Amino acid sequence: MPSLFRKRRLMVVLIGFIILVALIGFSIRDRASLSTPEKFLQDTVGWMQTIIHKPISVVDHTVDNIQDMFAIYEQNKVLKARLSEYKGVIRENQRLKSDNADLRKTIDKSEALKDYSPIQATVIARSSDRWFEQMTINKGEEHGVKKDMAVMTSDGLVGKIKAAGAFHSTVQLLSGFDRSNKISSWVVREGKEEAFGLIEGYDDESGRLLLEGIKLDEELEKGDTVISSGLGGVFPSDLRIGTVEEVVNDQFGLTKTAYVEPFADLFDINHVIVVDRAAETIEPKNSSEGDDS
Repeated sequence: MPSLFRKRRLMVVLIGFIILVALIGFSIRDRASLSTPEKFLQDTVGWMQTIIHKPISVVDHTVDNIQDMFAIYEQNKVLKARLSEYKGVIRENQRLKSDNADLRKTIDKSEALKDYSPIQATVIARSSDRWFEQMTINKGEEHGVKKDMAVMTSDGLVGKIKAAGAFHSTVQLLSGFDRSNKISSWVVREGKEEAFGLIEGYDDESGRLLLEGIKLDEELEKGDTVISSGLGGVFPSDLRIGTVEEVVNDQFGLTKTAYVEPFADLFDINHVIVVDRAAETIEPKNSSEGDDS
């Protein structure tokens, strides 16, 4: 009995194998069209593949998009960092160009001061509570700087040495001048002799220097140039100070006062020249005299 069962099972397996081979051979042969079961099976498989493919495709695209977003974010960070560096380089380049221009002008001015010994210096500090009155430079007595020496930029006079240390000095700016600080000056007029006056202060409201002691009969015009006269033995002569902007009679009506616009920007100073007076004091050009102090 068991032997008969095994034989039947073997026969079933053989018959099934033969049917399978026949079906395979039938399916792979060249035919004009598929049978209905084959069509149904093919469509079913196609629909299942479509259903499975769509979410997989969506997920795949989403992952790709997320990866692209992270890549773009990283690239954006790098570009921003490089842009920030580039802007920093531009600002630094502009600052260096400005400093270079200032230094060139200062050097050119130093070469022009043939009668004097120029000492080039850099501003290293300005007092917060006395910003408009004084500043500190990086040259002192060891470099030849002494008290009361004139200090100028390439544009014009800005002040004088108030106190000289060994390696640093304090500069009293023209904007901090009062009647205790005087500069004897000439007003240069076209076609006329120079008119004498004294720089004796600074008008805070207008931001202009006060040139006082001008004779009543002197006719000054707007734009006339004011230079140092060299009288008094402290400030050298021919240092540019400013231009006349306005002329008024003093409160007593005995002399005139001129408001002088400084050539130099007193509030934006980076490099200066300390003028060591080596030239001899010039003789007065008219009967009026004054002392630098």
